[in-house]
Amino acid sequence: MSKPKGFEKPAGVRDYLPHAVTKLRRIEREVLACMDRWGYRQIMTPTMEYYDTVGVASSTSDQKLFKLLNKRGTTMVLRSDLTAPIARVMSSLLKDEPLPVRLSYHANVFRAIEEEAGREAEFFQTGVELIGDDSTEADAEVIALAIESLQAAGVERFKIAMGHMGYLNGLLQEVLPDRTLDQENLKQDLLNRDYVGYRNTIASLSLNQEQQDQLEGILRLRGGSEIAEQALEITSNELARASIEHLRKVWEVLEAYDVSEHVLLDLTMLGDFSYYTGMTFEGYAAELGSPVASGGRYDKLLQQFGRAVPATGFALKTNRILDGVKGEEIAEDLPILIRYTSSFRKAGLAKAAELRAQGNKVITSILRDSSTDSVQDGEAVSGSLLNKGYREVITLK
Repeated sequence: MSKPKGFEKPAGVRDYLPHAVTKLRRIEREVLACMDRWGYRQIMTPTMEYYDTVGVASSTSDQKLFKLLNKRGTTMVLRSDLTAPIARVMSSLLKDEPLPVRLSYHANVFRAIEEEAGREAEFFQTGVELIGDDSTEADAEVIALAIESLQAAGVERFKIAMGHMGYLNGLLQEVLPDRTLDQENLKQDLLNRDYVGYRNTIASLSLNQEQQDQLEGILRLRGGSEIAEQALEITSNELARASIEHLRKVWEVLEAYDVSEHVLLDLTMLGDFSYYTGMTFEGYAAELGSPVASGGRYDKLLQQFGRAVPATGFALKTNRILDGVKGEEIAEDLPILIRYTSSFRKAGLAKAAELRAQGNKVITSILRDSSTDSVQDGEAVSGSLLNKGYREVITLK
């Protein structure tokens, strides 16, 4: 393998130039402020965790974890999400905190990827966790907050697709009892949105026509609240039917929030983490084909850290919003330039301090004493210097 050139960087990581950082920080600031208004307190966790605790609990496949060894030979990982680290904190440092607990975060996460277009090994997430509340009100709260957070991030046109892990699990248990491998193959097809593959898998299972119709019927379960009734007609499984009743109640709360116009039911949808146990959802922006938000209920995750507490939450995929959603144009905040000769250094720096105290961006630059610049002392100028990116130029000489 050849030695990398000085300007090269590893696949899947990127440099953020000033204009991108400005937009990223605006998204971060506005979204976290939105979450704060809903009572979510910000938390920060380490970039590096133990593989045997957070690494295993994250449900990110081993192939996608960045692993490294510390000097004692212990396997560490770079965090692949924030939910598992927060579960660790809730079971230790915050174990005595009165429930429910509402936490928010903005951080970079790492997942090893194949070298393919559009995939990143390091990216940013902004999200929340609502811990200690297993009610439909809690599930509806995180969806309503996800909607408001997307709006705060500048995403104008989007839809939230809401599903439930229990519905598909119940249906598969009814049609394919004790056929775990076949169930997992069908789930993988749905997770990949490979509906042709899903139908082909059904055709390979030697099922009768009624069973095939049941499994294929789920592909039509996408739409408004009327989908709930159609879903009940497909299965008599108790888990599946209870899941639909739960979604109906969540929908009622979303109507009370007056945000149901942004939501649709999609019972083909599976969360991309195995720790999801109930309601799941994804947010899709009109400009993008891939999700800009995802979340759901994960009532068993904290058990892995010794605390059986229900939880639900979501994360915005901040990089996708940054790169793919136009959003609100951000006017560049140009600095003021103060130029001075050595004789006017003290006055120039004092003027810069005064303007900075007023909230202005100020750059200072010394002029050669022999300068023949025709600008009068203290005069603000326009012209070529202003065209080079300064809001105002003040010359003291």
